[in-house]
Amino acid sequence: MDEHGLNGAGLIVVERDDGVVHHQHWGEFGPDRISLVASSSKMLVAGVLMNLHDRGLLDVDAPVADVAPWGVGNPDVTPVQLLSSVSGLVGLFPNPAYGPYLCQYLPIGTMQACAEQIFTTPDDDGDVVPPDTEFRYGGGQWQVAGAVAEVASGRTWAELIDEVYVQPCGLDVLAFNNPFTQFDTPPFSYPTGFAGDPGTLVATDNPNMEGGAYVTTGAYGALLLMYLRDGMCGDDRVLTVGSVERLLADRTGVVLGDDDDGVLAYGVGVGYGLGWWVDRATGRRSDGGAYGSMPWLDTATGYGAYLVLEATSGQGRELAERLYDAVEGAVLAARGEDGPAES
Repeated sequence: MDEHGLNGAGLIVVERDDGVVHHQHWGEFGPDRISLVASSSKMLVAGVLMNLHDRGLLDVDAPVADVAPWGVGNPDVTPVQLLSSVSGLVGLFPNPAYGPYLCQYLPIGTMQACAEQIFTTPDDDGDVVPPDTEFRYGGGQWQVAGAVAEVASGRTWAELIDEVYVQPCGLDVLAFNNPFTQFDTPPFSYPTGFAGDPGTLVATDNPNMEGGAYVTTGAYGALLLMYLRDGMCGDDRVLTVGSVERLLADRTGVVLGDDDDGVLAYGVGVGYGLGWWVDRATGRRSDGGAYGSMPWLDTATGYGAYLVLEATSGQGRELAERLYDAVEGAVLAARGEDGPAES
């Protein structure tokens, strides 16, 4: 915090058998601190769609056109391709403010209207590629995924978050909004005007899917624990074992090829599942956000952690890299096992 002039930080560590084993806050942060988490929203969105798949309300492997009438705009694209960022639609890079998809950043209108705009606009025709041929991280495809979930379930996104996560897992705070144009802050900078208060946000029917969640450390930790416990929150099943495995699997390694094939999903040694980055060397899964949040899972070791800052992606990554071995070492030491060689 001193190095970077941060206003605070939070860290929660969960373990498969023992639950929450560490929960600490610094500076302005405490257990009730609510933070915007940017792209750490993605694994939350993917989990909602897989929950609908488990319940038979949505087939994530069937075309979007089977669910939504506007799906005919890209008739071959499926929800699972949207969630693994290989739908062929334009992603965040090299232009996060891609004109035809700008509605995803605006709290006006509805998610259905925005998804229809993204999926049917002719203005992206020269930029779209066939699905499962190229990794294009983020972008409007995530807004489409949320709209598909609404159509398939007959629920609003807010109702789905409450039904899928908040009630079964007993969460204190978890919701989505569309904060990106609501504060006078530079792009990719934390909107300090939010100040931990969702009341500063206008109500919206077009919440941003890839980056609009706000949550406490305790709530995010509970969802990481759900993954470690095969999709269970207490006695309530949120996801089937098969869906947990599918969310965490390196889908890009399958459809695009791994590093040895000479086709990189994103960078050397990096793959992508459904909302989760995959470190192919360590097996670690993560879903870092632009504001410095970093959740990660080590399913082999059986623990997960969530670090949250209200800063930048680079600062969050830097601190997380200092913590990976330390946290794993502490978890293993508590079991009487040896920690990582580098810790």
